[in-house]
Amino acid sequence: MNKTDVNAKKQLPSKEDRHKLFGSVDPGPRTKPVEKNDMADLQNSKKDFLFDLDAVGITNVKHPIRIHSTKKPEIQTTIGTFRFSSSIGKGSKGTNMSRFTEQLEKYHNEGFAIDIYTLKKFTKELAERLKQQDASVEVTFPWFFERRGPFSDLAGMNHADATISVTYHEETGYDIDVSLKGTITTLCPCSKEISEYSAHNQRGQVTMSVKLTDDFDEQELDWKEALLEASESNASARIHPVLKRPDEKAVTEQAYENPRFVEDIVRLVAADLYEMPFVQSFYVACQNEESIHLHDAIAEINYDKTTE
Repeated sequence: MNKTDVNAKKQLPSKEDRHKLFGSVDPGPRTKPVEKNDMADLQNSKKDFLFDLDAVGITNVKHPIRIHSTKKPEIQTTIGTFRFSSSIGKGSKGTNMSRFTEQLEKYHNEGFAIDIYTLKKFTKELAERLKQQDASVEVTFPWFFERRGPFSDLAGMNHADATISVTYHEETGYDIDVSLKGTITTLCPCSKEISEYSAHNQRGQVTMSVKLTDDFDEQELDWKEALLEASESNASARIHPVLKRPDEKAVTEQAYENPRFVEDIVRLVAADLYEMPFVQSFYVACQNEESIHLHDAIAEINYDKTTE
């Protein structure tokens, strides 16, 4: 191959011709209106559409948010995953989807800090914007918190998945639910009991969902920290991002001294939630990734304090 062949360049069609080669066609005639007021509005059609709808909206909306925490870092920026909805009657064909994201952008421009007070205001305004009696907003986000080694005091970042769900209805007011999914260590009591030495342990996921009382004040208590403490304080041991050898010794021995079945975890966490005055009802689940089985172990409990 000579030098001329090496340097030879392929002669490509123009970009416009390449697009046509792969299926693009020239625009057709434009006959429909281009101004909003002249366009048909199918979603606002009024007929008998057979059924009322409990929820219509958009979900899996990712957006940057700010959150406050009583644990370090006290102010943090994270990513929220939103779900917005409202009910509609059978006399309406659909909802106005763009109004959900318009509302989100409005709050973002004002500095959207995720807390219960702000979400209550957001949800009521959303119902008014949609011209509906109700609206619901749910946001899930990773919450980061500093955790120090028990011996070395070296710090690192842990995180838990937090969710706030607010529903507003102009006749009944607000329903507020919060949830947290945290990670713990559990050591098997049976393994400890039957073995000559050692015991197997596992990493567990504790999920807590709580309906808050009407008088709950987020200014007085960080619900995220309260739920995290309910899960971690009842575990065999806490999870740590940084462990030196003295830390590892302390955590391992703590786990050995506090064996827990998955059933034990949900009962102990439930007892803590039961004693919290701002909790109206709760759901607790624990799923342990077993270290000597291919399966996971699970336990769950629902409890409503208002039925007592």
